[in-house]
Amino acid sequence: MIASAEVRTRRVDRYRAAHSYGLVLGLVTIVFVFTSVAPDAAWADSTLVLLESLTLVMALWTSGLAQTNSKLSIALVGLATASAVALLVFGGTFFRAVVLSLAGLLTMATIAAVALGIVDQGEANVKAVTGAICVYILIGLLFVYAYGVIALASSGDFFAQGTDGTRSLRLYFSFVTLATLGYGDYTPAHELGRTLSVVEALFGQLYLVTVVAVLVSRMRGRAPARP
Repeated sequence: MIASAEVRTRRVDRYRAAHSYGLVLGLVTIVFVFTSVAPDAAWADSTLVLLESLTLVMALWTSGLAQTNSKLSIALVGLATASAVALLVFGGTFFRAVVLSLAGLLTMATIAAVALGIVDQGEANVKAVTGAICVYILIGLLFVYAYGVIALASSGDFFAQGTDGTRSLRLYFSFVTLATLGYGDYTPAHELGRTLSVVEALFGQLYLVTVVAVLVSRMRGRAPARP
């Protein structure tokens, strides 16, 4: 049994050392789907900040920056749990804004952790591309939280169509903007919202034509030529 445990430990260590972001991508996908289908309720915001903290812990572990049982990882989960409980107990706009802001900060930290892990690999491979996909989705989620905070903090409607939108609608708007599709069915009503949407569109466009394109092209360059 001890030998079996040692084998599992070595397997986990190898997975971590390989910077394989499959588990991170799985958690990011769960966050994306949950954001899309969950109702606009306090428990959903609380669940989101907990999921984001777990995603960050997994990204730190995969990138080799922290163990899952490190003081940093425990502190991050503890902070997310405390804010989630506070929202459930006290409710209100203030605590919702705090929880969404914390979720955004955790998302930013996850982006940084994955990016450092990609750079640390020193080569373009499938794992690096997987990490880059994680970053792309996380950027879209980051702006979802930003739009949510603006909607809560502003006195008027976030969208010019006369609504703050649901979380699902803001997710739709964020990724339509990130992908520069420009449907135009929903547009920000305030200057800050418009500025952020322009920044997001620039991020999305530049990210695809630089980071992802460079990684894919280098992978093709490393592929052996067929006879």
